[in-house]
Formats: sequence, structure tokens, C-alpha cells
Amino acid sequence: MIYLQLFLSFLQIGAFSFGGGYAAMPLIQSQVVDSHKWLSMAEFTNLITISQMTPGPIAVNSATFVGLKVAGIGGAAIATAGCILPSCILVTLLAKLYLRYRKMDLLQGILGMLRPAVVALIASAGVSILVTAFWPEGMILIQKTQIDMVIIFIVAVYLIQFRKMNPVLVMVLSGVAKLGIYLVGSFLL
Repeated sequence: MIYLQLFLSFLQIGAFSFGGGYAAMPLIQSQVVDSHKWLSMAEFTNLITISQMTPGPIAVNSATFVGLKVAGIGGAAIATAGCILPSCILVTLLAKLYLRYRKMDLLQGILGMLRPAVVALIASAGVSILVTAFWPEGMILIQKTQIDMVIIFIVAVYLIQFRKMNPVLVMVLSGVAKLGIYLVGSFLL
């Protein structure tokens, strides 16, 4: 039964996550955190972080991780298969249709209309992750804000946007900074 749940959940994610990994995050959260409660929100945030750091799409990495956590190696295989199956079918069909009708104005109009929805999904996922990082208990209160995370976030945005630093290096530096803050906090307590 758990294999079927994993397969169907990630089949839905794979079928409806238009716009790439960031757009899929609200769908993944809905399935694995809200509906099935396979992960807590904090675990989900960690999952997204790990999915970003490992090669491959976020949805596929998430499917593999959640499947492994919930039902072992078989669950990982089933969840990953469910996640990629819709893409394989849709891309094959769309490639044939696109090659045949790519010059049509109607098709170009439809693609143009999907862009704002994808941007909204990405923004929603970003805000959700920021809220979880800054307020892990889910309550947005000034006194509960993790100031260290806010500072690391602001510095990371500055380094990437204005100093044009390599994002991988910024991720490593952010991890080192958080580790340093943790160690200093542990040492002082």
C-alpha cells in the first residue's frame, strides 16, 4: 500500500510540476508534508537544501529521498519512477506536437500565458522556505527570528547579486558560517 501511495503521490508531482524544480516545491510540500505527513516542515526544508546540493532535478531527488525514508530502496525506486514517468510521456508527445505546430501563434500565446504562473509558483516556494529558515517553529514573531539565518541570507544575496560570486562558493561559505555560529554558540553555552 505504501508503494502505491508513493508512486501516485510522485506521479502527481511529476505530472503537474510545470516550470522546473522551484515550481514543484509547493506540490512536493503538499504531498509529503501536508497530505501524507512523511516529513515535517523542517525536514522538508532540509530535503530541499540537500536536493539543491546534489546533482539532478529537485523533484527526482526529493522522490528518491522520501521513498528511501518511507519504504527503503524499493520505495525510492517506486517514488522516482512515479516522478519521472509523466515527464517521459509528456515530453515525447509535446516534442512531436511542437515540431509540427511550432510556428502557430496560438501555441506561442499559450506558452506566454504559462510564464506568470510559473513565476508565482517559484515565488511561493521561496517565501515558504525563507519563513521556515527564519522562523522554524512556524510562528512569525520578531523575538523568535533566527537572526543568524537572516544575516547569512542577506550576505549571500549581496555576494551573488552585487559581487557576482559563484553561487556554489556562496553556499559553501554560508554552510561554514552557520557551522561557525553553531560551534561558537555551543562553546559559550
